[in-house]
Amino acid sequence: MVQKTYYKTKEYCKVKFSFAADAAETIEILGLNSDWKKSIIMSRKKDGSFSADVNLPKDSTHEFKYLVNESLWLNEPEADKEVPNEFGGSNSVIVI
Repeated sequence: MVQKTYYKTKEYCKVKFSFAADAAETIEILGLNSDWKKSIIMSRKKDGSFSADVNLPKDSTHEFKYLVNESLWLNEPEADKEVPNEFGGSNSVIVI
């Protein structure tokens, strides 16, 4: 799930990412702000899902993917859209 919170007086939007995957020990977000090397580590919740809050600039578009257990790449089912990537798959896209 992706939940956006816009602020009238701020130049950014707070985005809450929530994601659950079977047998997940770790989940990271990669690709935000075009950064595929530095991941955002998601925190594990009591119900087994993972979440992270990220501030992203207004009027921007970001491709991203979740990396589960450092080996499985997954897309966000509720992303604004998906686009093809250079590896023959697709990336999730969030529009702020």
